Amino acid sequence: MRFHIITLFPKAFDSYLNESVISRAIEDKKIKVSFYNPRDYSDDKRKRVDQKPYAGGPGMVIQALPVIKAIAKALTKLKVKSGKSKAKIIFFSPSGKQFTTDYAKKTAKKYTDIIFICGRYEGIDARVKKVFKTEDVSVGPFVLTGGELPAMVVLDCVARQIPGVLGNIGSLEESRTASRDVYTRPEVFDYKGKKYRVPKVLLSGNHKKIEEWKLKRK
Repeated sequence: MRFHIITLFPKAFDSYLNESVISRAIEDKKIKVSFYNPRDYSDDKRKRVDQKPYAGGPGMVIQALPVIKAIAKALTKLKVKSGKSKAKIIFFSPSGKQFTTDYAKKTAKKYTDIIFICGRYEGIDARVKKVFKTEDVSVGPFVLTGGELPAMVVLDCVARQIPGVLGNIGSLEESRTASRDVYTRPEVFDYKGKKYRVPKVLLSGNHKKIEEWKLKRK
């Protein structure tokens, strides 16, 4: 799976992509992440890509052409690498389709490449969506400063569905009976004079009862 991220702030991804599971997945070439900064495709001498919105209003709007050129560059790289590429273009929007684990599973099975369009300020000129077939996606009923955090959320969830990324496919909580509460050693610990114990059922060895306990806490 190849992820292509259109963003004005590619460094915002550094800490997340360089740690833990995602970092290993990149090193093992299970996934690849590429960045395309609209500023690199601006005709403005100062690489400015934002302008005031038509009809007035606060804030600035990212111009369509630099974003369009960045997306076009990503699509060109797809064609060079593989004639069998299947790309999906995601445009992050608070009013978009709600992102879910099921959405991530279907996306991982169907596509080889995902292009994320990360907005900022008051958003991106909507004509970008007239040039390319995009899907508006939301990671929740709230507004964020930009599309970078949603891109990380979707990248993480989709990457987990790719064989080899988690090492053991059984680690996928969503594909097995998993409780929202988990415990590990020691069996008992003391904190400020009070003892905290692991539920007895988890120590019983009775798999049926353990599964029932987990189901009640999903």
